[in-house]
Amino acid sequence: MADSFFDGFTDREVARIKAAGRAVTVPAGWSPISERTGADKAYILLSGEASVRRGGREIAVLGPGEIMGEAAIINHSLRTASIVALTPLQLIHFTSETVQELAEEIPAFGARLREAADARLGTSSTDGA
Repeated sequence: MADSFFDGFTDREVARIKAAGRAVTVPAGWSPISERTGADKAYILLSGEASVRRGGREIAVLGPGEIMGEAAIINHSLRTASIVALTPLQLIHFTSETVQELAEEIPAFGARLREAADARLGTSSTDGA
């Protein structure tokens, strides 16, 4: 995803989305999402780079403005990839419940989640991460 997940939202919607999550920092080498685990969280990457790995092999690199973990929540599935911090990461953490609440409260958020999940399924094969 070349653009920021926040592109297309109003300033008020961006503020609401950010306020619904919790700011977290993840050190390089840590894995905030692990393959074959439940879809209990998602993150928006604010700074840093993260590797998407399936079976230990890198299949994509994510950067600032990208969302991760949404596909498994949207598709009610286990994770099909792990996320490993290549650099220290600044993230916004969302529980799956918060993701669903935001999707109901802000229809554009739900549409953007689906768009991101569909893009992963169709182009980068990082579905479920």
